[in-house]
Amino acid sequence: MDCVFCKIANKELPAKVVFENDRVLAFDDIKPVHPVHVVIIPKKHISNINEAGLDDKEWLAEMMLAVALVAKVKGVDKTGYRLIVNYGKDAGMSVNHLHIHLVGGEELPFATA
Repeated sequence: MDCVFCKIANKELPAKVVFENDRVLAFDDIKPVHPVHVVIIPKKHISNINEAGLDDKEWLAEMMLAVALVAKVKGVDKTGYRLIVNYGKDAGMSVNHLHIHLVGGEELPFATA
């Protein structure tokens, strides 16, 4: 498999690790767009949120549980942060491996949903 995030999870490529356990890896984004910009991935290859199934629920839960730990490590647990999950090229998904962007460290513009 030629997935850059799988290579990072398998320690084949370097990354500045923020948090890691047996299911999840969180690392600083190599092209941050905010003072705090961390990528949280499952160590299992799940292509995207649309491909995640019931068999992946523990991986998804671990990703979400890692969020609070990463926010605390990065010092944004009290001031606030945003989570972003992109899907598809129109959303800017550039790596075909499910991931959460945790961004913060500054006042973020209001996002409409």
